[in-house]
Amino acid sequence: MRWGLPWPGEQVAVEAEAVGASVFCAGEFADISAYVTAAEMALSTTSAMVGPGIAYAFARSPFVHASSVRHLSKRAPGRVFLGLGAGTARMNSDWFCVDSSHPAPRMAELIEVIRLFLHAENGEKIRYSGDFYRVDADIRAPVFGRLDVPILIGAFNRIMLRTAGRVADGVLGHGLFTDRWWDEVVGPEITAGATAAGRRTEDLKRWGWVITAVNDEDPQRAITDARLQIAFYLTVKTYDSLVELHGWQDQVSAIRTAFRSGDPRSMARHVTDDMLWAIAVCGDSDQAAEMLAARKRLPDTAILAAPSFLVSPRRRAGYDAAGLRLMADRS
Repeated sequence: MRWGLPWPGEQVAVEAEAVGASVFCAGEFADISAYVTAAEMALSTTSAMVGPGIAYAFARSPFVHASSVRHLSKRAPGRVFLGLGAGTARMNSDWFCVDSSHPAPRMAELIEVIRLFLHAENGEKIRYSGDFYRVDADIRAPVFGRLDVPILIGAFNRIMLRTAGRVADGVLGHGLFTDRWWDEVVGPEITAGATAAGRRTEDLKRWGWVITAVNDEDPQRAITDARLQIAFYLTVKTYDSLVELHGWQDQVSAIRTAFRSGDPRSMARHVTDDMLWAIAVCGDSDQAAEMLAARKRLPDTAILAAPSFLVSPRRRAGYDAAGLRLMADRS
């Protein structure tokens, strides 16, 4: 299994590359841009893949995504990937002021247009007419020719997973993904999408986040932080199909009641050991190693993501460093 980290900063990244980290990725929110962070990564690393993981797909035009990727590739040639996520309908309409209806076919078209910009030869016109994007770009200035960059979708539901198999270079799985979800849902759906498009399933990348919190001095706090992160994710109804697959409806109902109560920390007690072991890697180093070994369908490239819900930046940095040591010991 290859592994990487959400961007931990230059110092930890240097150590991580030295012990085998193969990728660093950057998420985004109201106070952080995935592309700005990706630029920091490109300038501070030498061998690992770097890129947005994920960037909000519809908040930017295909041109902006493509030009950002080209710019990054000048700083990290051959090491850039692009991870795209649809975001929620409310975020797109109320935060980004963009239309996100029909997200799966819209995502497919977005990727096709991004590739047109990236694959255009010098002076070549770029034309596209679809249901969501129309482009007639006569870019005379040289753009240095074709650039091949892996494009992954942060896909969860079956339709978006099929879209990833049909048009993308793979998936970047959510931190909630369990072995069963990878095996029974992700695999069959991306295979179906790839087969329908006449593509080779084995060429698709299966990357994914894994909630990771290791602390040998206070393992119980690490376990609680992992439980809280799982609970926070499960407050979102988008993930109900995963909940139903595992039969966790009662636990998730209790989590959502606790979340609405004004005492979000109480959500942790409703995340059972079964849920914890199916999703996270946490506790002291010995338990974390055991949990990692117990996972039989981890993604091909696992992004060891420290919990962020009610976790300080300092504690997250400690988890990043501990995750690095865990993988170094495993190697």
